[in-house]
Amino acid sequence: MNKPSDKFSNSIIQVCNLTTGYGDLIIHKNISFNIEKGEIVAICGGSGCGKSTLLRHMIGLETPKSGDILIDNESIVNANQKEKLKILTKTGVLFQSGALFGSLTLAENIKLPIKEYTNLPSETIEILVQLKLEMVNLSGFENYLPSEISGGMKKRAGLARAIALDPMILFFDEPSAGLDPVSSADLDNLILQINKSLGATIVIVTHELASIFEVAERVIMLDKETKSIISDGTPEDLKRDKTNRQTYDFFNRIPSIIERSND
Repeated sequence: MNKPSDKFSNSIIQVCNLTTGYGDLIIHKNISFNIEKGEIVAICGGSGCGKSTLLRHMIGLETPKSGDILIDNESIVNANQKEKLKILTKTGVLFQSGALFGSLTLAENIKLPIKEYTNLPSETIEILVQLKLEMVNLSGFENYLPSEISGGMKKRAGLARAIALDPMILFFDEPSAGLDPVSSADLDNLILQINKSLGATIVIVTHELASIFEVAERVIMLDKETKSIISDGTPEDLKRDKTNRQTYDFFNRIPSIIERSND
């Protein structure tokens, strides 16, 4: 099993020479980066650059063509099923849809990972569920079904389930998708609060500039054409940096100019 070098001894995530793809199609080619403990990092880029594909590899849902991913110094790529499950207990994921089970109440959804990965007594589990719902401002909605609450509330309920085991790392896949500006801002505030209260490292896949500038300490920008990382820095630095035109245009919302010849 791969071990990190001393250079990255404070890194909780290491992506090492990663190449991903499906069949003959290559999505990412030999990309590498590390994420430090407690960082909030946004992964962004234009359509088709493979943001969600990268996240799926980082949470062990996909196997890369080559390279490795270390979570808290352990390879999720080379781990067997038992080892992978142990690694994944250190993480929580909020999928774009919230991914709640529609036939279960919010409380029952949050109980699932606690029951699966702990031997806590039922009384303790009930207390934990209440605490997690309180953290996302959903106290009193324990017995509601997902179909009975708004889209923003579903995202927050999904977040409560993601933090059920107090994970070291939280992954968010397009958390603001489908939300109105107020709900999106509320979710951004929750992300910051959870980072502060739990000390969790947070990785967010998003293209929402407002959220990136609000919560991200660092941005990793992917490129579809080169299949690589083209920028890595703070949102403010990337907005000011004119050395990479594609990055500068993205962060300053400058539209592409399509030249058309006259017929």
